[in-house]
Amino acid sequence: MKKLLLFLLISISSFAQIEKVEPPFWWSDMNLSSVQIMFYGKNITQNEVSVNNGIIIKGIQKTENPNYLFVTIDTKNLVSQDFVFTFKNGKNSFTQKYSLKNRKENSKNRKSFDASDVIYLIMPDRFANGNPNNDSDKLVTEKGNRELPGGRHGGDIDGIIKNLDYLKSLGITALWPTPLNEDNDERYSYHGYGQSDIYKVDPRYGSNDDYAKLSAELHQRGMKNIMDYVTNHWGWQHWMIKDLPTYDWIHQFPGFSQSNYRMTTQFDQNASAIDAKNCMDGWFVKSMPDLNQSNPLVLNYLTQNAIWWIEFADLDGFRVDTYSYNDKVGISKWTKEIADEYPNFNIVGEVWMHNQAQMAYWQKDSKIGAIQNYNSYLPSVMDFTLHDAISQVFNEDKASWDKGMVKVYENFTNDFLYPNPNSIMTFIENHDTQRFNEIYKNDFKKYQMAITLIATVRGIPQIYYGSEIGMKGNKDKFGDADIRQDFPGGWNGDTNNAFTASGRTEEQKKYHDFTAKLFNWRKSKEVIHSGKMMHYIPDNNVYTYFRFNDKQSVMVVLNNDTDKHKLKIDQFKESIKNYNLGKDVLSEKSFDLKNDIEIEGKSVLILELK
Repeated sequence: MKKLLLFLLISISSFAQIEKVEPPFWWSDMNLSSVQIMFYGKNITQNEVSVNNGIIIKGIQKTENPNYLFVTIDTKNLVSQDFVFTFKNGKNSFTQKYSLKNRKENSKNRKSFDASDVIYLIMPDRFANGNPNNDSDKLVTEKGNRELPGGRHGGDIDGIIKNLDYLKSLGITALWPTPLNEDNDERYSYHGYGQSDIYKVDPRYGSNDDYAKLSAELHQRGMKNIMDYVTNHWGWQHWMIKDLPTYDWIHQFPGFSQSNYRMTTQFDQNASAIDAKNCMDGWFVKSMPDLNQSNPLVLNYLTQNAIWWIEFADLDGFRVDTYSYNDKVGISKWTKEIADEYPNFNIVGEVWMHNQAQMAYWQKDSKIGAIQNYNSYLPSVMDFTLHDAISQVFNEDKASWDKGMVKVYENFTNDFLYPNPNSIMTFIENHDTQRFNEIYKNDFKKYQMAITLIATVRGIPQIYYGSEIGMKGNKDKFGDADIRQDFPGGWNGDTNNAFTASGRTEEQKKYHDFTAKLFNWRKSKEVIHSGKMMHYIPDNNVYTYFRFNDKQSVMVVLNNDTDKHKLKIDQFKESIKNYNLGKDVLSEKSFDLKNDIEIEGKSVLILELK
């Protein structure tokens, strides 16, 4: 009896050695011909490893931390199956099951987001609370507290799913939620960028299966799911940060050193090595240890994790946070691996810079990057210079040499710098910027001009949740929480429900109806999605441009002046060609193109030419 108890205790102790297996499973028929499986447990490296079913172990890597074992298996030509790893230490042994699964049909060639889409950005904690029972969870530290502006408010995946029809009716075709993975910081964890487990959805949002369900529900509606992925850093509560696989898994100085945030050092030929290192290797903030993508183990771990989520959750794209703060060689390899696995998969990187040549450096096949033999392989960047102009120009009522709509015009004059200007994300605000309707004090006419602009120029338009109902928020005065307020109607008991037509105020209805009409019109307009653009130097603060292809032409006029102006139609002959009629998308009024066109102050015209 004593011998049996001893045997059981040894078996239980051995089995308990494995606390985590990542990736938890993999797929057959992948472009990658191998997968590196991380086994984590107390003194796991004391064991010898073998595997059945004729699976070939290509490599076993140990680190200075005996709790990690990285085992690489050959998956080339393997079919989906279950197999078993055996861990043996002397007479003691234990096993771990592992699985290769079938991929979804045509997974490799999945269609991603592009300029035919309108992307809707949400902060999931602030959008809608579909399941109040998960507002707090025993597995995470911070509990739900809607009274605290910077606290967890309870929004979740269930709340998103319940309001997808609202988004579809608005004309939205793709959803970008900020990170949904577990963030176990003790406070301000709602934003999700300090992740503590990148293989696990935060329980306050739901489960991994809930996230996969979100993709399925989006796809049923012809919409796409874009994951907000963070390669640059994790949160200080990440379980691996507490027991590092290697000292250089993160950048250490030793320990913490703040980034200088000077991203220009990534390509500045005159930059000192120390400045470049402090930008790239310095931590974004003290609570977010900076990952070392030049460590092959780290890079492979991040690459496999990204691919795992694409397959598991059936994703349609990535937005990558702080893209240009990463080790630029490492992040290029990461991006290319994903592109090799999914040739049509779009990834938009946050490159928050204020110079188009510097931003263009980071787009795939950049001629500017090629000067330094660098290719990021990143398909899309975000148009921060256009955002800069949008944040100022609509308060510049009277034009001068460098004031007014000429700022917008000048932004597009530099499109030649980009390898693919139609794959740039355009936006008037996001979760890190001042709210547009705060800057412009809910001036609806200015909102109309801004949304018309991003909806009709080249690129991929992105709208931030609440813009479409006139939501404000003052980041400068009240901090980030004020630009991330709860969407009205997302919580039981909300007196204002902007998700429904009957629940909206008159002001909200005005914003919403305009936005929905414009975006739903845009859905089917190939000329806007992929047509060429020709623009004209603004005259009297009136900016006119055309989107056109062989079959269609759309004339867009934005009058940023407070006065009414008459457009001399002859100056646009090059674009009008043989068209003789223009019908305004918004008012449905027709204009004879043989005559000059009058446009009211602070207004827009979107003329489909006939």
